[in-house]
Amino acid sequence: MFVIIGVLVVVLAIAGGYGMHGGDFVILFQINEFIIIGGAALGTLLIANPMSVIKALISGVLGTLKGSKLNKEAYLDLMKLLYELFQLAKKEGLIGLEQHIENPEGSSLFSKYPTFLHNHHAVDFLCDTLKVVLNGGIPAHDLEDLMELDLETMHHEELRPASSLNTVSDAMPGLGIVAAVLGVIITMGKIDQPPEVIGHSVAAALVGTFVGILASYGFLAPISKSMENKVAEDGKYLQAIKAALLSFVKGAPPIVAVEYARRAVAPDYRPSFKETEEAVKQTR
Repeated sequence: MFVIIGVLVVVLAIAGGYGMHGGDFVILFQINEFIIIGGAALGTLLIANPMSVIKALISGVLGTLKGSKLNKEAYLDLMKLLYELFQLAKKEGLIGLEQHIENPEGSSLFSKYPTFLHNHHAVDFLCDTLKVVLNGGIPAHDLEDLMELDLETMHHEELRPASSLNTVSDAMPGLGIVAAVLGVIITMGKIDQPPEVIGHSVAAALVGTFVGILASYGFLAPISKSMENKVAEDGKYLQAIKAALLSFVKGAPPIVAVEYARRAVAPDYRPSFKETEEAVKQTR
């Protein structure tokens, strides 16, 4: 939502200021400049990235428009899920978790928490780690290294779309200059024309520079940063799971392991101790 609001503010501020100066909006609609800059930007994106990254980029941009799904309620659901899992393991042994982690989509336990179940990275991370614990024979410090390796790999992969968009953003001012130079070349071919024709041609050429700079600093770079922030938020969610799992493997009681997860949550979304305690009681 804030991305849409931000885009509208940028457009209205620039258009309003331009209009207050008495600018002619018609001159800004230079389709040929848009084709040059947009086509070249798309080409650089295709040159630099495989199709999987481009698809993830499109999905990531659309995701910024929808906003983050992580909030205090989502973290409370995570706390309740972790507590139920740890309680089940305590009562029935780790073997009691097998039916749930082998088929999380069909698990009666996981199905109670759709905010977690729809987070495929979190589901895979939790279930794969518990499978390793279930197989046994891995010390806590080795398990921590394994989880950290998994998190680093996912984090790097999730940042690729944002990095690709940022690369295109960096190229946009240069592509705008390319479009402007082409416009100047065309203008030089009209040097024998009246001054008003030459002036119009120069103005049209400068639109290319304007569009390139505006697209870079007004839209693409901020959207890229928004995607990076979303990846960081998702990473915090996984870090909370990691903290709880590591604590439980070290022998902490379920409620203490959940507290480790709570402390790993960013302050903006972190439930209070009382809120977490009351939420956990609902599962008993």
